[in-house]
Amino acid sequence: MAIVDNWRYLALDMEEDPDDYRPNSELAFVIDPSVSTDGFVQGLTVFDEKIAPGDRIPLHKHTIEEVLFVDEGEVEVTVGKECRLVTPRTVIFIPASVPHGFKNTGETVARVHAVFPAREITIQYLERNPAPGTEGDDPGPPVALDVRELMEGNPANAVRMIDDADFR
Repeated sequence: MAIVDNWRYLALDMEEDPDDYRPNSELAFVIDPSVSTDGFVQGLTVFDEKIAPGDRIPLHKHTIEEVLFVDEGEVEVTVGKECRLVTPRTVIFIPASVPHGFKNTGETVARVHAVFPAREITIQYLERNPAPGTEGDDPGPPVALDVRELMEGNPANAVRMIDDADFR
């Protein structure tokens, strides 16, 4: 068993991710930190995100399902062809390979949690929040992010390119 009651937020101003540059928003990755021989949860990842007013998570998709919980704020959610304004106590189920994105339409920070049934999260951006100097670029190729490798301080092993065909 692991209880994680304090995690570190990262500002989304990293030029390493030129497709989702949001310097006023923050993201925390939460995984079971244990590696006990008695067992630990390897196949779930939680994102805790603080989305600044006006900021948006660009349209993207994953090869796995996602569940999103809106805890605070007003969020415009796009899933597939549907777009809705949602408020706290909303749960959004997102099927694998379906494009989705979110925008904070409120006046205060929106807080959302996402749960993924894997430690490796694939992502293909279909739109961008471009980092400075990359405004004319197309979205980068799809990648797989191994959250455990990232959280254990191995960023070089955390990201790998994947084939577009994985998203069909």
